[in-house]
Amino acid sequence: MKDKNKEDFNTRVVNGLATMSAAFVARKVLMFAWTKVTGKEPPTNPEDPRVALAEALGWSALVGITMATVRVLAVRAVSRKNPVSADSEPANAADG
Repeated sequence: MKDKNKEDFNTRVVNGLATMSAAFVARKVLMFAWTKVTGKEPPTNPEDPRVALAEALGWSALVGITMATVRVLAVRAVSRKNPVSADSEPANAADG
């Protein structure tokens, strides 16, 4: 049981590091792309009333969708490198 807990901890650490790294790169790419497309820097505070509503919503939606996608892809990439042990069930296994 102790080895299983250590394995879970190690998996969580690797998943966290992969997610943070991927999010950092994705945010940099998003900022570069936003600047190229709009000609302006992305809003640093979309809640600021001086930022146009369309710009704030566009940036927020773009960042939210991208970060959620990057997180899933990063965790899946790490999981592919570290296959699940034969005695454990997949997360969506049917109860029965």
